[in-house]
Formats: sequence, structure tokens, C-alpha cells
Amino acid sequence: MSSGIVMIDNIPVEIKGETNLLALIRKAGIDLPTFCYYSELSVYGACRMCVVETKKGAIEAACSTPPQDGMEIFTNTPRLKRYRKMILELLLSNHCRDCTICEKNGQCKLQELAERFGISRVRFANTADQTPMDTSSLAIVRDKSKCILCGDCVRMCHEVQNVGAIDFISRGAKISVSTAFDEPIANSSCVGCGQCAAVCPTGAIVIRRNTDQVWDALSDPQTKVVFQIAPAVRVGLGGKMGQAQGENLMGKIVAALRRMGADEVFDTATGADFTVLEEANEFLGRLDSGEKLPLFTSCCPAWINYAEKNHPDLLGNISSCRSPMQMFSSMLKEQFKHSNRKVVVVAVMPCTAKKEEAARKEFLDENDQPYTDFVITTQELIAMIKESGFVFSELEPEAVDMPFGTMSGAGIIFGVTGGVTEAVLRRISANKSNGALRSLAFTGVRGLAGVKEAQLMYGDREVKIAIVSGLKNAEDLILKIKSGESYYDFVEVMACPGGCVAGAGQPAVSNAAKQKRSQGLYDADRMSSIKRSEENPIMMSVYSGLLKGKVHHLLHVDYQASYNERHKNLLKEECR
Repeated sequence: MSSGIVMIDNIPVEIKGETNLLALIRKAGIDLPTFCYYSELSVYGACRMCVVETKKGAIEAACSTPPQDGMEIFTNTPRLKRYRKMILELLLSNHCRDCTICEKNGQCKLQELAERFGISRVRFANTADQTPMDTSSLAIVRDKSKCILCGDCVRMCHEVQNVGAIDFISRGAKISVSTAFDEPIANSSCVGCGQCAAVCPTGAIVIRRNTDQVWDALSDPQTKVVFQIAPAVRVGLGGKMGQAQGENLMGKIVAALRRMGADEVFDTATGADFTVLEEANEFLGRLDSGEKLPLFTSCCPAWINYAEKNHPDLLGNISSCRSPMQMFSSMLKEQFKHSNRKVVVVAVMPCTAKKEEAARKEFLDENDQPYTDFVITTQELIAMIKESGFVFSELEPEAVDMPFGTMSGAGIIFGVTGGVTEAVLRRISANKSNGALRSLAFTGVRGLAGVKEAQLMYGDREVKIAIVSGLKNAEDLILKIKSGESYYDFVEVMACPGGCVAGAGQPAVSNAAKQKRSQGLYDADRMSSIKRSEENPIMMSVYSGLLKGKVHHLLHVDYQASYNERHKNLLKEECR
């Protein structure tokens, strides 16, 4: 581990394991600007905004320069100021400048730094080719005219998600970020996770918005609008709505939606309770038979997309349970099917891939209508609240509606990596004491680590569990399972690193803030009087009433059969 002293702007700063000057400079309390640096991604060094000047007058990129004892550097010399302003001006010269109507207006890193460094005019003409926006995906929208070639999206897609849907194409002045053969993103290997949009510093990749359709539904007196709110959403608004980061704002969200015109508002954690019961039963059945193990979870639609495109042989190992969103939407449509108004179900999710999941053929009813009509993300919900003009901090919290107004703490923790596993363990554990429940938190299921392992005794058998978040971690684990290097009975997969609290539909935050969001869900669980899904009093009444004779139809899906049918149809098309 490196050690020593570096003089930064004539202030001595001790090296304590920092691998680059940028980390050391930020430790010293200096906000050195960057476009292309993320600590979890490889160092790219393309934007050159983080350059520093040495005592000898050399210019070095702080992100790619390791600190050495005795170095003397300066971060804000007149030369560096001119350098950074020129970089910004050159970036802006090829950049779309319709800032007022850009999705990232007010949140754009380029806009922020242009203001910070006093760029009030651009001397160079914009000679970039005008390219049409790529709106082929249901999850994201791409606009090349706003790309600054920082490479953040490329490295996220390759290094963290192992998808490789986008990369640099062409050379010189024609270089751009695109898919293979410049095809629409929907025709690529993209799984809709949206993590590219989460790291994009400008408006080059943004979430596809569905707020206009939701506003139309809310304003239609002939439409009954029913909302469900995912667990992670309640802890995702804080920083953007003037509240504490990670604070549980569920009550205020319910109040805001009612003011917008929502007819019914529910908590997706109730749907998660049904997922726990169904998935636990499926898991125990597979344990007893020893067939198709490990059982992979099915809550994350980006993971399902990834498995279909990269490991179709594992589809039989994926749980037949629908995601909590789809379980709950199908139940809500069933509950209100006799309404004298058209019923529209809107799901508020931390996830962009949920938009694609809602449109899947497997989740259309007998009239080819989706169970989930629209999915909006946390970011879209924030935009709707701001558009409405509510003073969010002054809203009085309200409770969700009946008859689905009860949920367990187990359903709430679905929003963090390891939460699904812990909820299932609470269900299958023979020891139902409070002490045993608390001890589950120390089995290795909690924390934001990308790969976690846990063990639990079920009868006289040790059940081995793996929990992964981030699709590259999932890929590495799958390869170990297939090679025989590792064995597990149960595998939880979340595409977004850290789980749904860090979903691409949430406002992007630091790892420390993600930890606060996770803690917010665990705090909500701790304050819940119902800890286990099977203890939720509405479970039995719904199973014996609304779901009687319809459990498989409304709560389960066969991804293997769907995949086989799609490929069968493709072969028919190719033969024609």
C-alpha cells in the first residue's frame, strides 16, 4: 500500500492507499471536475478535466496518475483554468444546446461545469451531423447529439453489466457511441437495465418517459387509476425532495398521488409477500425432488432478459413466480374487473427494465391488454410531483388503501440486494423466534457487496445460497456453477449493483447514499409489526377468495415455454 506525503496546492496530504491523485485531491476537500471517472469503473482518462500541474510545469491527468511521496501539484493555476475552459468550449461546440427542453436540464454535468467555469458563449460553430434519436427501446432513449464521448456508458455496459450492447464505432471526427452496425438499441443485446443512463453525465442516454400517458389517464373521468409503489421508491426521493437521503417517504408519496387524482394507491410490498410464499413453496419442492437446482430468482426483469439472451439453458432453473409488480398488477386487475370504468394500473418502480417487462406477451390478459398499463420510475414520479406544484415537505403522510393495505417487513426489504433471500429464509426457517429472525441479518445476506454467500440448515440439510448484484457478477457465478467449481441451492440475482435501491430509475447517488437507502428499508422492516410474509393477515383471505383457482394463472409464468415459442416462430419466419 502506497504511503507518504503529496503537496496539493501547498497543503500536505497523506497518502493512505489512494490509487490515483484524484482520490487524494478529493480527500483534501477539492472538487476536481471530471466527466469520465467513476471509482467502480476502469480509468479511462478521456475528458482531461481532472488535469493538474506539477511543480515543473507538466500537465498530468489526476485520475490516471498514482500518487508518490514528495510530489508537488497544483489544481487551479491560470493555465489549468484556461485549459478546462477550452475543453468545455470544444465539447459544447459539437453539443446540442437545447438545454431548456433537455431531460437532463438542471442535472447535466456539462451544464453544471459550463456554469462553474463561466462559459457564457461558444466561439466555434456546431458542425456535428444531426442524427435522429433512438427511441426503439421501451426503457431508454439515446440522443447522439448530446454525447460527449466520455465512455462512461460503454464501460458500465461492458465492465459492470457484461452486456456489451454499446461501444465506440468509427474513427476520428466520426467516432460515436453506438450498437454493432449502428442498429437501434432494441435490436442489440441490451437488457434494459438502464445503468448506462445512470452514469451518463449529459442527456445522451435518458430514461424513456411515460408520464404523459399517466397524466392523460388521471385526467380522464372514465378511467380508474390504480397505483402500486415499489419498496425502493420510498427511500429514493429524499435527496431530490428536500428530505433526508434514505428517509422512508411512503406516506407522503401516497398523499401526493392522491392529490394528483389517483383512485387507489397500494404498496408493491404486498405483492412481494405473495412472491415470498409462492417462491418459498417452489424452492422447497425443488429441494425435496432435487430437480432443477439451483433455483434462480425471477424478480428482476433485466436479469430475465440477460438469461434469455446469454443462458437460455438456465431458464428452467428460474423461478416460475412472476415479479412482485406483475403478481400485484394481475391481482389488482382481477380485483377491479367489475368496475364501471376502465381500470389502468400504474407501477412506480426504481427500474427501467420494468417498462419492458410490462409489455411482455406473457403479461397480457385474455384481451391482449397488459396487466401493468404503465411503469414510471422514481425520477418520473419526482417530475410529476414538481409539475403539480406540491410542497412535498408539507404533505401530511397518508396510508395505502384496502383491501391490500397490509404488508410485511419481509416484502419491504425486497428493494435491497439480499432482501429477497432474507424474506424467503424467514419463510422456510423452522425457528420462528424473534432471536432467530434477527440472526438472519448476520448470515451474510445483507450489505451492498456484489457477491454474497449464506448457509441455512433446513432439516438435516445445509442449504447453500448465493446473492449477486450486477450482471458481470452474475455471469462469473454462473460460469462457476456450470464448471462445477461452485454449488448453490438458491441464487438471488439483481441486475443493478446494490439492488433496486440503486436502480437506474432512481436518482443517481454515491455508494454512501445507496447504503442510507438500504438502511431506510431495513429501518422500515424493523418498525413493521409483521416480519414474515406468511403472517400477513390478508394472505389467506386473498388465497381463499380472489385467487381461488387462479393462483397459477395470475401469479406464475413459464419463461422457458415462452422462449421456445419465440424461437419456434423465428425458425418458421426464416423458412418462408
